[in-house]
Amino acid sequence: MLSLGALGVVFGDIGTSPLYSLRECFGEYGIPASPENVIGILSLIFWTLIIVICVKYMAFVMRADNKGEGGILSLMALAVRSQHTKDMTHRRWIMTILGLFGAALLYGDGVITPAISVLSAMEGLTILTPQFEPFIIPITIFVMNALFLMQKYGTGRIGVIFGPILLIWFGTLAVLGINGIMLNPHIFEALMPNHALEFFYANGLHGFLVLGSVFLVVTGGEALYADMGHFGKRPIRLAWFFVALPALVLNYFGQGALLLSTPEAISNPFYLLAPKWAILPMVVLSTLATVIASQALITGVFSITRQAIQLGFCPRISIIHTSSQEIGQIYVPAVNWSLFVGVIWLVLTFKTSSNLAAAYGIAVTGTMIITTILAYEVARQKWNWSFMKAASIFGAFLVMDLAFFGANIHKIPHGGWVALMIGAVIYLLMTTWQKGRQVLFRRLKERSMPVEDFCQKILREPPLRVPGTAIYMAGDPWGVPVPLLHNLKHNRVLHQRVAILTIQTREVPFVSKKDRVSIQEVIPNFYRILAYYGFMETPKMKHILEACRQRDINFNVSDTTFVLGRETIIAVPGAPKPGEPGMPHWRERLFAVMSKNAQRPTAFFRIPPNQVIEVGIQIEI
Repeated sequence: MLSLGALGVVFGDIGTSPLYSLRECFGEYGIPASPENVIGILSLIFWTLIIVICVKYMAFVMRADNKGEGGILSLMALAVRSQHTKDMTHRRWIMTILGLFGAALLYGDGVITPAISVLSAMEGLTILTPQFEPFIIPITIFVMNALFLMQKYGTGRIGVIFGPILLIWFGTLAVLGINGIMLNPHIFEALMPNHALEFFYANGLHGFLVLGSVFLVVTGGEALYADMGHFGKRPIRLAWFFVALPALVLNYFGQGALLLSTPEAISNPFYLLAPKWAILPMVVLSTLATVIASQALITGVFSITRQAIQLGFCPRISIIHTSSQEIGQIYVPAVNWSLFVGVIWLVLTFKTSSNLAAAYGIAVTGTMIITTILAYEVARQKWNWSFMKAASIFGAFLVMDLAFFGANIHKIPHGGWVALMIGAVIYLLMTTWQKGRQVLFRRLKERSMPVEDFCQKILREPPLRVPGTAIYMAGDPWGVPVPLLHNLKHNRVLHQRVAILTIQTREVPFVSKKDRVSIQEVIPNFYRILAYYGFMETPKMKHILEACRQRDINFNVSDTTFVLGRETIIAVPGAPKPGEPGMPHWRERLFAVMSKNAQRPTAFFRIPPNQVIEVGIQIEI
């Protein structure tokens, strides 16, 4: 059952690649569909699937699991955590930058994949009659509108049918492929790698550039790793080796066999592989498959966003949990509608899947290069591999990734700039938020004082105490929050019980309930509480208070006041003082805007709003 579920979530993207991949290998570069070229390209496709997916991801990268979780940010956290000595600080910084940029590139992929997948499915209607051509874009936009509208309801209700539909899809791919292979069984010559080498030799530079389109067959490879935590390694491997891989190989070889008999079928070999009566059902099935592929990628972008928020690379934004049972089923409205706008813009701008194919691939190759580098670091530091062993294995993968990246570089002027631009913007926002928070904490720390010193001052000069409990939220576990100092300075009172609460994210996906909180009673009725969450979790105040109760520290919610600082960021022109963190003025202004529009802690941490006091603080950075 887990393998069936993995089919529906993990393999949607890579499973819909036959709709356009082989066609683009010939269409973009003017390479004729001669028998030698067909067999050579099929050999490239087959060995790309074997080396990239079977060997690199299934055998090696999926071993780099962060407490069972995968994905570029999870791998980054694992690689950074492996750099445990002081002399590794520089390497930690490099690993962090690489991981962030890899995650940012996935946002570009998240915009292009739904557009190219659904467009390629709809283009099958023109095989029935060219009169459908004017309706392709309107129907595509309608499908996209329905897809993004249904996100708010969650995937739980419809997710149960994803697996069976994809199983039917892969079964159909295999049947169509076998039908085509029967026309020319000697197409299996493409299994021999020498045909790929002969293709390069015969076509020179054009043969190398074809790798940019061959790469389209593995663009869903990152999803295999990213969704590992949802299903586990074994179900994903079973689904790949026993269902997805055989079906994909059979279909690609069936399309190739068709081209050997009918070279003009290169206009759309996928749909022309089916009999005329099956075109319309195939369009419907293809549409369902591409919607599922798009859904999986949208869900993946939601997950990356939540991880970025928890790791401190993104401001708090509204996250809605659509399931009370599955923690991974979330809806992020701001991201959802940003993706929708981007997808519709791509459809209206590029108009055909062939035009979009020119933009597709460069972001994914960039992410795969970063995955290889991070996995090498994990192999060296965590698995204790020797330099020769790690460098020989991951070095070979890196050479291959760089070859694919080089073959895709020429796509930049033809649309590849879209994914790179989206990635660059997301990377700028994430690094600005991270750096801005560091500067902000530095400024707040200058106004604060150590908790121990504050408590000693209370003991020497006891203030007036009022009944009840006050929990002060603090981002820094070292000092006293500024709102608490302001309260004592201006109101000259303290609550009977005071707790300073800091929520910290660890570089693991989940934190067990028994390790949720760490409580220190500094002086009687004055507590220092550290609450820990993983980067796959969303903090909730009721969970923290429940964990405190289990430690015999009972906070009565109805008798508790939550005090939060509301910082107003003021960007001041001028360079920072020597030795102090700082940013250019334009980035400080960008951080101020991001901070102003971040979701308030009250809503994000699910704090009862009628028990919250916000203390306004102006901070110059």
